[in-house]
Amino acid sequence: MSLELPTPIARYFTADLDPDPQAMADCFSENATVRDENKVHTGRNEIRQWKVDYSRKYTAKSTPIAVAHDRGRTVVTCHVEGSFPGSPIDLRFFFRLEGDKIGELEVTL
Repeated sequence: MSLELPTPIARYFTADLDPDPQAMADCFSENATVRDENKVHTGRNEIRQWKVDYSRKYTAKSTPIAVAHDRGRTVVTCHVEGSFPGSPIDLRFFFRLEGDKIGELEVTL
């Protein structure tokens, strides 16, 4: 079954597989925020560095398995497998869109 994801979110999951961290940063608005592993990354430069840092520590593949909407956010549940403690795991990605870019992303259990 294929999920219907909004275009900016589909681009995010494609960029997550791209080794170029700029591909990930380009998915976000200029002043976007990412919350992951109890840290906040603000702006494209920090988001690009976030991608560099987690790519150095882990390999991971996120497969979207469900999509829902909650208080103006798109919630994508993913099955994530890779070289990190606790793999595999299902994580929830809370996206708030700003036009054709991601304005906010929070990754949680």
